[in-house]
Amino acid sequence: MTKKRTDKWWKDAVAYQIYPKSFKDSNGDGIGDLNGIREKIGYLKDLGVDFVWLNPVYQSPNVDNGYDISDYQAINPEFGTMDDMTQLIEEAHANGIKVIMDLVINHTSDQHPWFLEACKGEDNPYHDYYIWSDTAEKPNDWQSIFGGSVWEYVPSLKKNYFHVFAKEQPDLNWENKQMRESIFRMIRWWLDQGIDGFRIDAISHIKKSSWETKARPDWPHSPFTNVKGIGKYLKELSAVFKEYDIVTVGEASGVTAEEATEWVGNDGYFNMIFEFEHISLWQRDKNEAVDVVGLKRALGRWQRALDYGEGWNALYMENHDVPRSVSVFGNDTPQYRARSAKALATMYLLLQGTPFIYQGQELGMPNMTFTAIDQLDDVTAKNQIKDLLGEKDQATKTLEILELMSSVSRDNSRTPMQWDWSDNAEFSTGKPWMAVNPNHKTINVAQQRVEKSSILNYYKQLIHLRKTKEVLVSGHYVDYLPKHKQVYVYERFLEKERLLVIVNLTKDEAEIKLPQTVVGKDWSLLLTNSVEDKSQQTTVIASKMTIAPYQALVYVHN
Repeated sequence: MTKKRTDKWWKDAVAYQIYPKSFKDSNGDGIGDLNGIREKIGYLKDLGVDFVWLNPVYQSPNVDNGYDISDYQAINPEFGTMDDMTQLIEEAHANGIKVIMDLVINHTSDQHPWFLEACKGEDNPYHDYYIWSDTAEKPNDWQSIFGGSVWEYVPSLKKNYFHVFAKEQPDLNWENKQMRESIFRMIRWWLDQGIDGFRIDAISHIKKSSWETKARPDWPHSPFTNVKGIGKYLKELSAVFKEYDIVTVGEASGVTAEEATEWVGNDGYFNMIFEFEHISLWQRDKNEAVDVVGLKRALGRWQRALDYGEGWNALYMENHDVPRSVSVFGNDTPQYRARSAKALATMYLLLQGTPFIYQGQELGMPNMTFTAIDQLDDVTAKNQIKDLLGEKDQATKTLEILELMSSVSRDNSRTPMQWDWSDNAEFSTGKPWMAVNPNHKTINVAQQRVEKSSILNYYKQLIHLRKTKEVLVSGHYVDYLPKHKQVYVYERFLEKERLLVIVNLTKDEAEIKLPQTVVGKDWSLLLTNSVEDKSQQTTVIASKMTIAPYQALVYVHN
C-alpha cells in the first residue's frame, strides 16, 4: 500500500540525533563541528533521515558539554559561526532534511550575563531570574541529579542559589514573568532563523515544590520533577511554539503514560516527548540481564495510551545520556552484536511514533572499554569516580571503576563517530577530543555501506519499510504474549492492512505459542535479520514457533 502523507510532517519522519562534538571534525582541531555535519548531509540523506536533532552548539563553558549555556544567541567557536549554522540549515533543507536544536531553558551557565548580573544583589533586575534561598542556611536537604546538594552558597549575597544539575548550572526562575518573556523572545529569534523545532531539555524540572517538601524515599528528585502546577508554564511555552510550523520534543522525566495526553495529546504541550519508563537515565548500576517483560510493559503502556489518535510517541533506544543500546539491551559479543542490534532496531522502529536514531546506533556501535581514568569526560562520571576512589587512588580500585564506567557511563555514547578504519576513524585529522573506540577498525560506515547484510543496510530497509507502509505510521497497536520472558510479539493494523513483528530479545532459543488471531496461511515474510535461516521463509504462521536467539521476523498479511 502506498503511504499517504499525514497531517503533520513529523509523523512520517525518521529522526537522527547528532552529538556535534563527536560527529565529524572539519578543521583538524579534534572537535566535531557544524561544517563537519554539512560534509555528511549526503550520508544522512542516503540513510533516509527526515530531520536531525543537534545537541547544544551554543556558547558555553562546557562544564556539562554544552548544556550550560552562557549565550543562547551565539555559536560556540569550537563548532563554528552563526554563518556556518545558517549554511547548515540551508544545505540540509535543500536535501530534504529539517533541523531541530536543543532548547535548554531549565537552567543557564553560571557564566551567563543574566546570572552574573543576578549575583550583584537583590536590587538587580536579573536577580529574580534565578532561584534563591532567603538566608545563608540551605532550605532543605534535596539532592541534585548530578550529586550533592541542590543549593550553592554565594558569600557576597549570604544566600544560596538552586541547581537541579551541576553547581555551574543555576536554575531559572519560571515564576518570574520577565524571565519567561526573555526566554520566549530567544525562542522566536531562533525559529526566525529557519530551524524546524526543538528538543526541549529537562523541561519537567522547571516547577519546584515548596521548600519544606520531603523527597520520596524511592525518588530523591521528586520535589522538582513534574510538580503540580507545571502546566501553567508549559501552556505559555506551547503557545509560542504553535506560532510556527515546527516539531517539539520534550525531555520529560517523571511523566507517566497516564499523563501522556496532557503532554502530547491533540492539545498537549508538545508534539511528542522522550519518556523514561523503558530507559532509566540515572541508572548507575550494571545491568546483567534485560527484563524483557518489563521492557514490553513499559513500551506497550505508552503505545496504548497514545493510540487511536490520542497523541504521538517519540521512539528511541539510545541518546547522548545513556550507554549504547546493543551493550545494554542487546549483546555486544562478536557472535551476537550484529544480530541483536538488528533485533532491537526491528523491535522499536516499527512501533507507533517517530523513531530517533542516535549517531552510530545504525552501525551497532557498542560501549567503549575505557583503559584510563582520563579518557572519561562526563561530569557525572567524574563525580562518581571521585566518590568511588575516595582519598586513595589504588590500582585495583581504578580497574573496578573503569570496568563500571565501560558499562554505565554516558561517555560510552560520546566517543567519535566511526566513519572508516583509519587511525581516527575519519572523524578528525587531528587528535580527537575523546578516544576513538578501537573497534572502529571493523565497525564503521565505509565497511557497512558495501556489506549487503550490514546493520547499516538493515536500518535502511527498516526506514524504507516505514516510508512505504501506511500501517506503520497510522496503524494501531496490539501486543501478544505479554508475559513471555524472551520474545516481543506485536501487531500494527489499519483497516485491512496488518503487519506482525516477532523479536527474540535474548541469546537463547525461544518457544512461542501464538493466538489464533494471527495463525494461518495468509502471511508473507517481509523482513528478517536472519537471512541464512530459511525455516521461516514461508507464508504460514504456525501456532507454535521456535525463534532463534536475537531473531527478528516481520510478516505482512496478504
